[in-house]
Amino acid sequence: MQEPGIVRSSWKERQRQERETLILQTAEEILLEKGLHNASMDEIAARVGISKGTLYLHFAKKEDLVLALLERELHACFEVLQEITTFDDSDVSAQLETIIQRIYQELLGKHFQLFYALYDGVDLQHLLAKKREQAMETFVEIGNRIQALLEVGKANGVFEATLPTEVMLTTFFNMISPRAYKRLVVDGGMAADVMARYIASIYLKGIAAR
Repeated sequence: MQEPGIVRSSWKERQRQERETLILQTAEEILLEKGLHNASMDEIAARVGISKGTLYLHFAKKEDLVLALLERELHACFEVLQEITTFDDSDVSAQLETIIQRIYQELLGKHFQLFYALYDGVDLQHLLAKKREQAMETFVEIGNRIQALLEVGKANGVFEATLPTEVMLTTFFNMISPRAYKRLVVDGGMAADVMARYIASIYLKGIAAR
């Protein structure tokens, strides 16, 4: 039988987690409505229905709140990539094309507005430098998975072996930029799946074995 103190502690922790989830959801709504610079901690607390002091117990400043949202988006990205990076030696090109498609349709498509607001309005290097190990852990893992696919492709003669893998990896991430998504899909009206096909075609032809 659980002791009363343990039950109360467990309940308080669950309550804290639920409140933090609500804070993040509310912060996302306000960021999408008003943009990063016009979103205030006062308004976030008011909409959640808590005092500003309680909000500060979860996030000491707006930078910490933004960083938590950014980390959430990176983890969402990792979960998608984890499903599709199977390291199948037989068709690494198809895997990379699938990754690009899912990034454009599922990640940028579903999370674009928030991610772009953070990407465009925050000095990410400044933020990530403060909690590099925590914030960059997922991003590094994503990079490692893509890099592994590129190395397999080079070893199998699918990709150009003389191209440095780091250059191939950097180019890959540059081609899935939220800025490009905004310019071509949001502002330009191109369908996300069509853009993804173009991007995949350009990238895969560029790294294909000569």
